[in-house]
Amino acid sequence: METTVSKIVITGGPCAGKSTAMSRIQSVFTQMGYLVLFVPETATELITGGITPFLTTNIDFQKKLAALQLTKEQIYMDAARSATVEKVLVVCDRGIEDAKAYMDASEFEEVLKALKKSEVELRDNYDAVFHLVSAAKGAQAFYTTANNLARKESIEQAAAIDDKLIAAWAGHPHLRVIDNATDFDDKIKRLIEEISAFLGEPEPLEIERKFLIEYPDIPALEKMPNCRKVEIIQTYLSCNDEEEIRVRQRGENGKYIYFQTIKKRVSGLKRIEIERRLSQQEYLTLLMQADTSMHQIRKDRYCLMFKNQYFEIDIYPFWNDKAICEIELKNENDEVCFPQFIKVIKEVTEDSAYKNASLAKR
Repeated sequence: METTVSKIVITGGPCAGKSTAMSRIQSVFTQMGYLVLFVPETATELITGGITPFLTTNIDFQKKLAALQLTKEQIYMDAARSATVEKVLVVCDRGIEDAKAYMDASEFEEVLKALKKSEVELRDNYDAVFHLVSAAKGAQAFYTTANNLARKESIEQAAAIDDKLIAAWAGHPHLRVIDNATDFDDKIKRLIEEISAFLGEPEPLEIERKFLIEYPDIPALEKMPNCRKVEIIQTYLSCNDEEEIRVRQRGENGKYIYFQTIKKRVSGLKRIEIERRLSQQEYLTLLMQADTSMHQIRKDRYCLMFKNQYFEIDIYPFWNDKAICEIELKNENDEVCFPQFIKVIKEVTEDSAYKNASLAKR
């Protein structure tokens, strides 16, 4: 029996509901047949144990935190892979990128250097990231520090940290934000629905809308804190007419991770999508199966979080007057709230001419 292991992060601002979320995740996904393993929050573990940023320096504390986090995650992943069950869900109570919200850029680079890792390796080492918005944003009456001895932030400080955490994870291929638009029970229910959809329970449906937009202001995009540029090279493989199979190199500054994606259309906006992480060697081997009738697609993707919706803006080298903007939805009827600077020309979700597979035939 082959074991499938999924590794996710539950993050969020102070007083966001993570403790309740962890309990609900344990209950729901155990019933679905998963072995659920939890990697405890490292910062709280250190602080309640007496190791705080004030004991040494913040940068030294963050190095210790990151090193311990990596070690813990490796232990849990090793245990998950050796489990004699079909499905394992490893849930990280915060991930490495969370620390970025408590440092400036130069300090974070120092942490990366100490770990001998790139940011791409750390950020995209998780299969999905789910951010619970702090009660300090939209549910201020319920904000409290009483249930976490390591939490000291005021409402204003908590809201600012929440924004920084979302910005820290921008660029991840599967980032979802769960806000306070509903009561708390429904908030946790929405989290469970998002995790279920990601895991493909009951089946891995993808609901995606695509828009042709005017060429955006790139310098302005790159200055936005909730936006991150990612370089993508996409290669289509030979397959039958019922499927679309591609491999993708994704990263920045010469540091990449690799994926294989298999897509099958169900109807309308819905597709079954199965994605798996590849090693570099697996990726290079699969490239030998490239469909030679199609070009590689090279593009710069700007991942932007706006009003808790995650937009992906693709810039292609053969266009200088337009671009493609995509958003993945949980429900076909969800409304898309575009930033003002995105000028939509038309929706092209059902227009095959604007699919990457078609662009690869140019």
